[in-house]
Amino acid sequence: MNFLVLLLVLWVEKFSAWRARIQQDGPWLHLLAATERNALTASQPWLALAALVLLPVAVLGVVLLVLEPVAYGWLALPVHLLVVIYSLGRGDLLAALGPFRDSWRRGDAEAAYLVARRDLALEADEEGELLQRVQGHLVWQAYQSFFAVIFWYALLGPLAALAYRLVALSSEQATQPALREAAVQIRHGFDWLPVRVLAASFALVGNFAGVSRALLHELLSWDISAAQLAIITARAAGETPEPVIGEAGVSSLDGLWQLLVRAAVFWYAVFAVWTLLI
Repeated sequence: MNFLVLLLVLWVEKFSAWRARIQQDGPWLHLLAATERNALTASQPWLALAALVLLPVAVLGVVLLVLEPVAYGWLALPVHLLVVIYSLGRGDLLAALGPFRDSWRRGDAEAAYLVARRDLALEADEEGELLQRVQGHLVWQAYQSFFAVIFWYALLGPLAALAYRLVALSSEQATQPALREAAVQIRHGFDWLPVRVLAASFALVGNFAGVSRALLHELLSWDISAAQLAIITARAAGETPEPVIGEAGVSSLDGLWQLLVRAAVFWYAVFAVWTLLI
């Protein structure tokens, strides 16, 4: 059933507007606000994080426990689908990149700086650095929006996928520094394995030698962030050229996107074979 859910996720992502309708964070944001106002959880960030993540995960676990024995588990399929879609990243990555791509293609650096700040929350001191930041944004957002969620769903099911997204939301939306730091630490642990699996898949669908050199010294490192590792290995796998303004710069973004697409196809193929074997 898990593989069917992942196929349906692709259909929903490409051919419907359900994702925006399903990804309603309002109730969880109210829980976050209440948790941060509560004196007990405000002074104990790990307790607050448990309430924000484990409580919704426990509710989902009870729902699945009730539904899975019924009708051979098919009643649980829509719940799996809704949870995975909810757990994907927020926003439309390619749509957000559109104005920057148009400005960069025209060679209008001033407009590119403005739209990068407005749409992507990115700033840089010079043109080459700005393009590199946008390239990194593309890789990181694709990883945390899709690959990490698919990895945890395929490995441990919907509870793990939901837990990943709630931890990510906590690290992004929490206003209390202690709570945000606790969420960042947990997210770093969540990202350690899937980002390395993604880096390995980059090697298989891209420049193997380049990724091997980039990954060799950081393979087991706990200190390097998931974003750094994903970006470094993606650039190595895609043989990304030096940043230049104009059509060539936009082509480098297209090259990274195609690398990500090939990696996604590889993951689906591996998961399909795994499903057949078990």
